[in-house]
This record gives sequence, C-alpha cells and structure tokens, in this order.
Amino acid sequence: MSELLLRMRCNPAADWTIRDVETLCPQYGILCAPPRGGGSHYKIGHPAILEKLTIPYKRPIKPVYFKRLVAFVETVRTL
Repeated sequence: MSELLLRMRCNPAADWTIRDVETLCPQYGILCAPPRGGGSHYKIGHPAILEKLTIPYKRPIKPVYFKRLVAFVETVRTL
C-alpha cells in the first residue's frame, strides 16, 4: 500500500487536492480523466470495474470523495 493511500485512508478530511488524486490513481492502474467540455469533475475508473467515480476539481474537496476513492482503490487492489 502506498504512503499516499495510507494517509488518505487515515485522514480523508485533510486538505487534499486533485493533484493528489492524479498522483494516486496511476500507482494502481486507475484511469483519472480530467473534465472536458465545460465539466467540473474528474472521472475515475478501472477497466475491470463497471463503477465510475467522479471527483470535483474545485477546492475544498469534501472528505466523502476521498473515502470513496480509498474504497475504489481497495477494490482494485483485490483484483
């Protein structure tokens, strides 16, 4: 488990940014697509999982998004 993932799990209410999400996702083979066409959310996904996450890029990003991201990464890790 990466240091970043561990810190997100322990403290989802920290001052995380979308750059932290962009750093974490490739470590686990997770796709992190920036918004296009006027959107405001990054799309997070993995080819083996049907579920997609959306995370707003504007700050502050609420802790619930990081809780969901940590759960998503845990699901990917078990594949």
